[in-house]
Amino acid sequence: MRVGIFGRKVGMTQIFDANGSAVPVTVIDTTGCSVTQVKSKDKEKYCALQVAVGERKPQNLKKPMVGHLKKAGVPAKFRLKEIRLDAAADMTPFKAGQALSVAMFSKGDRVDVAGVTKGTGFTGVMKRFGFHGKHATHGTSKYFRHGGSNGSNTFPGRVLKNKGMPGQDGSLNVTIPNIEVIEVLPEESLILLRGAVPGHKGGYVMLRSTKRAPAPAGRVMAQ
Repeated sequence: MRVGIFGRKVGMTQIFDANGSAVPVTVIDTTGCSVTQVKSKDKEKYCALQVAVGERKPQNLKKPMVGHLKKAGVPAKFRLKEIRLDAAADMTPFKAGQALSVAMFSKGDRVDVAGVTKGTGFTGVMKRFGFHGKHATHGTSKYFRHGGSNGSNTFPGRVLKNKGMPGQDGSLNVTIPNIEVIEVLPEESLILLRGAVPGHKGGYVMLRSTKRAPAPAGRVMAQ
């Protein structure tokens, strides 16, 4: 079963492998990822685990959220997330209030990491799409970083769809597939992934077994 887990991106560091080579890794902290609701095919028409992540003061939550977490036996959390499962998944091993463990992964596994990329604000076409800009030669004025003509002739007489324009860059939901797990530390609820993952420090990402390889069997999915 492809069960995932949510974690907070701590940052990047490097470790040394058996050959003495430096390996860049991203540290993900999965502390406090608790199940708040089990959604089944019969009731909600799809299978999923609703989990709560992050810490928050109870007085900073709205009353419906406090009641929902209290019913599940989970302390105040920062936000709720969902982990979608296969339609034929067996939901009996899961119940509200239990904590998901990073022990479901092990060294050498491959995972897909989903998160929100860093936002860079309102940017021009050179930074957003890699346009090369206008020639910086004699006679060119005020058009060095412009996108050039964006219209068409008499027909069709309009700007075509998907034309590169200035606008908000980043802050997109992306999934980086097939990332290698370098180390798993269940006691500290940490997992080390090779290379970079999307998002800023402190942002939340979802980890699950990659869809490009068979899911590992016989793992402890929760504690």
